[in-house]
Amino acid sequence: MSTTSEKYDFGMIGLGTMGRNLLLNMGDHGVKGAGFDTDASKGELLEKESTHHNLKGFSDVKKFVGSLKSPRAIMMLVPAGKIVDDVIAELLPLLDKGDILIDGGNSHFTDTNRRVDELETKGFHFFGMGISGGEEGARKGPSMMPGGDKDAYNVMKPILESIAAKVDGAPCVTYIGPGASGHFVKMVHNGIEYGLMQLIAETYEILKKGLKYENDIIGKIFAGWNAGRLQSFLLEITTDIFKYKAPGTDHLLLDDIKDEAKAKGTGKWTSQVAMDLQAPIPVIDTAVSMRDLSKYKELRVQAASMYSKDEIQLKESSADDFLGELEQAFYFSMIITYAQGMHLLARASDEYKYDLKLDEIAKIWRGGCIIRSEFLNDIFNAYQKDAKLAHLLLDEHVHDKVVATVPGARAVLSATIAAGIATPAYTAALSYFDTFRSERMPSNLTQAQRDYFGAHTYELIGKEGTFHTQWVEKNND
Repeated sequence: MSTTSEKYDFGMIGLGTMGRNLLLNMGDHGVKGAGFDTDASKGELLEKESTHHNLKGFSDVKKFVGSLKSPRAIMMLVPAGKIVDDVIAELLPLLDKGDILIDGGNSHFTDTNRRVDELETKGFHFFGMGISGGEEGARKGPSMMPGGDKDAYNVMKPILESIAAKVDGAPCVTYIGPGASGHFVKMVHNGIEYGLMQLIAETYEILKKGLKYENDIIGKIFAGWNAGRLQSFLLEITTDIFKYKAPGTDHLLLDDIKDEAKAKGTGKWTSQVAMDLQAPIPVIDTAVSMRDLSKYKELRVQAASMYSKDEIQLKESSADDFLGELEQAFYFSMIITYAQGMHLLARASDEYKYDLKLDEIAKIWRGGCIIRSEFLNDIFNAYQKDAKLAHLLLDEHVHDKVVATVPGARAVLSATIAAGIATPAYTAALSYFDTFRSERMPSNLTQAQRDYFGAHTYELIGKEGTFHTQWVEKNND
């Protein structure tokens, strides 16, 4: 590695895939950057891949900090949790008041809240920033969600805007809000990602198990959808997956992959905080549950031997008609998934005083990030038209899309349920919609039951106050 004493504009701690590629992206945009990793080979790789030779790797943290211009700006891209606190503790004695620290990992927003408060009292600027786009996004242009110290963000704004993905010339980064809002928005982004991935997986199940389609046909269907209104990054990569064969093999690698899905926790966090905020997101909840259920492979094998005796076959009058209905069902369920995520953001904005600009969030998600899709333009337009829109499903334009596609969702679910094909996320989407559009829910019965067994009281229509009833005569014998 280079031993030059030159001062650098920006520092990156953690030179794994994301950290290295993000720093290489900065280097391409004229930023002189220093990277630190305890593994010296990662710093050497950074310097080797630096197109403009303006990046340097360090494996000594003191030399790394000393190489940076003052006030220093350092981003951490390390695993969430205790490691972030350990890195901060190691850095603080080497920093000066006024230096900037950025957590670019997937930290839980409550941890970010704590760090914001702690570092502010010590005189340091800090903000948490969600980054989406994976390896390619980091290298070529991610979507970034910074929240926290606005002054610190404004210092970093030129660099972040230069490296962000661009849509219609606009950078896919914006100041999200105070505190941990950046990490909160990224967490919800990941929850939406879970939901969309589950919908694609269930569609694969319908095509493979229900229609008995071969992989090449399934791949063409996904490719066709991605060329239309369903265009999205997740469908785009799905079409690539349905083309890939490992070298020396004559079949898709997909067929060799275990059906046990892993997770890093952001989907679960989304479900947990949604329950705390009483913002129902059943599609995302279901996606989290299905990843958990996939891990019980041995139990599923045993259950299959007991219960899966009948051949599964969808009963459809026309394959072409059914595929049209399936496309509608996917579009409908995708809308519902985004709508649930946006509603959660609206509730969090009120509860945590984030003052989120939902149109700006939709805008920066249109490029660079994992959940980018054509439909995000509709979301952007809805919140541009009405910044106080209470729920995405109440937008007239979205209403028209839902009304046009819900018949497909009903037809597909009627067929899959009758055939015994699991479509839990599709089902959750339709049930949420049907409940959301219900002027009167059966919750009055729930309240009566709660009052019966626990004297929890209830309220009456058109009458102020709370009430309790003795529902059966007491036996005085």
